[in-house]
Amino acid sequence: MPRAVYVLALGIFAMVTSEFAVAGLMPPMAEGLGVTIPQIGYLITAFAVAMAVGGPFLTVAVMKLRPKPALLVLFAVFLAGNALAATATGYGAMLTARVITGVVSQAFFGVAISVCSALTREEIRGRAIAVVMNGLMLGTLLGLPMATFVGGRLGWRAAFWAITALALIAALVTAAGVPRLDRPAGTTGTVREEIRVFGKPRLWLVLSTSTFIIGATFAAFSYFTPILTEVGGFDADTVPLLLIAYGAATVVGNTVVGRLADRHTVGVQAAGLGLNVLFLAAFALFADVGAAAVALMVGIGLVGVTMNPAMALRVQRTGNSGPLVNTVHSSFITLGVILGSFLGGVFLAHFGLRAPLWLGAALAALGLLTLLPEAGRRRGRRETARPAVPDAAADAPVPVGVTGSGEA
Repeated sequence: MPRAVYVLALGIFAMVTSEFAVAGLMPPMAEGLGVTIPQIGYLITAFAVAMAVGGPFLTVAVMKLRPKPALLVLFAVFLAGNALAATATGYGAMLTARVITGVVSQAFFGVAISVCSALTREEIRGRAIAVVMNGLMLGTLLGLPMATFVGGRLGWRAAFWAITALALIAALVTAAGVPRLDRPAGTTGTVREEIRVFGKPRLWLVLSTSTFIIGATFAAFSYFTPILTEVGGFDADTVPLLLIAYGAATVVGNTVVGRLADRHTVGVQAAGLGLNVLFLAAFALFADVGAAAVALMVGIGLVGVTMNPAMALRVQRTGNSGPLVNTVHSSFITLGVILGSFLGGVFLAHFGLRAPLWLGAALAALGLLTLLPEAGRRRGRRETARPAVPDAAADAPVPVGVTGSGEA
């Protein structure tokens, strides 16, 4: 595994930590900016929408650059946006900062995965993408607690300055550790040709699978805390430890999926979606049974967002490994986050705390349905590949003393 792959993971870790930081700093940020906690919550939504909508446009803007300079330009814009967040004196400045960093994060994900694909051989590409995506998993496991810890002791501005320092280190390591590359294999490097690949209907179906996978998980994940406390009966001080266990499960699952995805790209997604249907439905049924709730939550961690390496590989094999395809794929993933969390809130408000879990199971089932055309194509290829047997020969009796292989 090239060392540069781990460098890319560090960059993603820094940006994901910035994304999640607001969730752990809501009360002090609301007080410091003179706004309400729901208004701070809108900053999370703004970041996600900026990722989904703005990321592909920024990717198009940096596609004229070689991959390594593109990464460094994105780091520079991200550092400026994060510094604006750390120094913001009003809500408008903070909102602008979150939009800037959201757009840059999405573009960075796409370019980083494209660089990862260019650095690695086809047979280990799934493992390499899993390493890069562990930056995302570790952002959940370590980044959010780190930002919350620093913000709780030194103030929320210090948390954003710490993230800025982390991103600066990642940028310097990227400048030193990522080799100079031409455009990824299988791409033309021109915007028009990169856009043309989206004319494939099959690519849109593959992208929709990723949306359902992530939407199913976030419909549940977004409401784990109230489900665990109000239905499961866990103490509020225990929930952070349970969420750490969930985060650790995502790291393990991401690594395992990366090992399997190269040879079993679609099979891994089918297994993950099927298990997630079972885990989410069982969690909805047994959320009030403490041990079962924890076990099922960890199970969701193992087979939910951890499908990222298989998802990325399938998209690349259907489209190409260029930065625009990877960024648009990340936008579909972000769309899953937005839809899952939003619809989960709607279902919770109307049908109770278990409803987001049932919604997640339904979205995972829809994800399975999007894989059916792929299964049909594979079955058709297998049947086409079978040697044809003439009807007369097939119906003819085999002479006594001669086996079907022609041996006496």
